[in-house]
Amino acid sequence: MTPRVLATADDTREFGRSLAESLRAGDLVILTGGLGAGKTTLTQGLAEGLGVRGPITSPTFVIARVHPSLVDGPPLVHVDAYRLGGFAELDDLDLDADLEQSVTIVEWGHGLAEDLSDDRLEVVLEADPETERRTVAVTGHGNRWKDGIPC
Repeated sequence: MTPRVLATADDTREFGRSLAESLRAGDLVILTGGLGAGKTTLTQGLAEGLGVRGPITSPTFVIARVHPSLVDGPPLVHVDAYRLGGFAELDDLDLDADLEQSVTIVEWGHGLAEDLSDDRLEVVLEADPETERRTVAVTGHGNRWKDGIPC
């Protein structure tokens, strides 16, 4: 996908809501970007689009949260891999047990979470430090995304 400019935090949430329309149980989304790039804001939009219970906040200190569906859809598993020391610690979370039944979002997952699934979306967010403007690029991997990403 060609990178898209998101002018405000609301635009970032709206992009997440739009992306959520393409997600289903078993999907893995890896979010990459620096501090303040909008990873949690995007996840808030994904959660709204999926219709899961909130609030959605950064799981930095709890590492992972499960947000059950309010609309008979898949739950959202929201993971923050920032404080994890490597794949072994990510594997200890036993995410693969929930992967097929949930939509799993891993913040700071680049270089760690790719082995969880051959089929995944990688979302890279970059923020302009002087404005709210963000750039987002989404890349699909595996057979699930071979025909592209609809948003």
